[in-house]
Amino acid sequence: MKNILLVGLLSLSFLLKVNAQQKFKPTDESLMQYKYPEWFRDAKFGIWAHWGPQAVPRQGDWYAKNIYMEGSSQNKYHVEHYGTPSVFGYKNIIPLWKAEKWNPDKLMALYKKAGAKYFVSMGSHHDNFFLWNSRIHKWNSVNMGPHKDVVGLWQKAAKNAGLRFGVSEHLAASFNWYQPSHGSDKKGTYAGVPYDGHDPQYADLYHSPNPDSGDMKKWITTNPGWQKEWLSDVTELIDIYHPDLLYSDSQLPFGDVGRAMVAHYYNADMAKNGGKLEAVYTPKQQSEGKWAQDVERGVLDSISPYPWQTDTSIGDWFYKTGQKYKSADEVAQLLMDVVSKNGNLLINVVQTPEGDLEHDVMKIVSDIGDWTAANGEGLYGTRPWKIYGEGPSTIKANQKKGRFGGLSDTRGYQSGDFRFTTKANVLYAFDMAIADADINITSLGKNSKYLNKPIVSVTMLGSNQKLKWTQQDNALVITKPASLPAWKVVGYKIQFQK
Repeated sequence: MKNILLVGLLSLSFLLKVNAQQKFKPTDESLMQYKYPEWFRDAKFGIWAHWGPQAVPRQGDWYAKNIYMEGSSQNKYHVEHYGTPSVFGYKNIIPLWKAEKWNPDKLMALYKKAGAKYFVSMGSHHDNFFLWNSRIHKWNSVNMGPHKDVVGLWQKAAKNAGLRFGVSEHLAASFNWYQPSHGSDKKGTYAGVPYDGHDPQYADLYHSPNPDSGDMKKWITTNPGWQKEWLSDVTELIDIYHPDLLYSDSQLPFGDVGRAMVAHYYNADMAKNGGKLEAVYTPKQQSEGKWAQDVERGVLDSISPYPWQTDTSIGDWFYKTGQKYKSADEVAQLLMDVVSKNGNLLINVVQTPEGDLEHDVMKIVSDIGDWTAANGEGLYGTRPWKIYGEGPSTIKANQKKGRFGGLSDTRGYQSGDFRFTTKANVLYAFDMAIADADINITSLGKNSKYLNKPIVSVTMLGSNQKLKWTQQDNALVITKPASLPAWKVVGYKIQFQK
């Protein structure tokens, strides 16, 4: 079992000492020196493996918590298939995760072909099971389950494929998230019999009971011992793998403790890269220039002055039997909406417990690759234009709010919806929903306040066909192309008079 307080205090003391001698200090003022690396700004699209033992029962996200929530659907499934969590709990699910069909190199080749420029491996979910070769926590994928360094093997595959590599940590919420494992059924045969999480010998997995009922209602704990345990865990992850990107499934955790982690991450990255900062940190908090804000299952409603990221999934976060997946068209729509607002898209591709992909998921990923191959010129390396778009989806009355802030990551685009990007004095306009009519882009008319030069050329990305178009006073009008691609999101390259 980890000596939580001692390890955490040593980690914090060490980081404060190291950070005091480096460029970044654990203060907001110091962190505002951060400069966003060009690789992240140019990449636009990343793929995430949100994958681990919770996939085993094929019942979706939060399984490790919900089996201890009496009467929940996952609790009922668990009792029926494995027995009561008073005897057979999450600790018993972990050895069932074998990952026997997992081929990271094969999957990485598929993701690269799909157009991803960076790849993110889960480090640990709220279940407190580490997917890396930890020296401080025995509950990890090298000691148990697949007996493989999952993070390390993903990193090696990403490096071989030429992709940037990131890791996600979900540990800040783990302490309170796991508290139901210390309870018991209120009725039935096992009423009053403690769940296995209450057994002190498993406290290094399930944590200790939280005596503060008010704290238990919070997403991240105020317990200083647990905060320092988090710091030691994440510091180890950073120092072993030196990831290009680090994601936290929360706001910046724990105030000064979190700032110490971020400062160490940035300083360590600069040391690795000869003084150049290449690291990106993405918590779910507005950045003010200190990091890249992440928005889960949502998008911002305007162009952000700071690069940011949407994280979402093709389906559920963990494998779930019968789940519905986003189509390749929906992913392309989301991608261009995010990019037009100065963001990146990080999307989870749902893996089976065994580690491979279902055929329909492989088809979706392959179709995304067909789209990015044709439209990548207007995607990679671009920057936002003067406005992010036009059309019905930009009208506030039509915008659906997301669960975690911002707007929903999925919506029904209509005729007249466009998103804009720009690069090297070229404008790209993406028609978000092909209509059976001519294309009118009102922001590109001769009298538009956004233009100061006439248009001289309009071409379709990924196509050699000649287009008929005219720049009228109130709109750029493109005659419906004789041949349209199979996808819904069509990119147009628009060049202006020099």
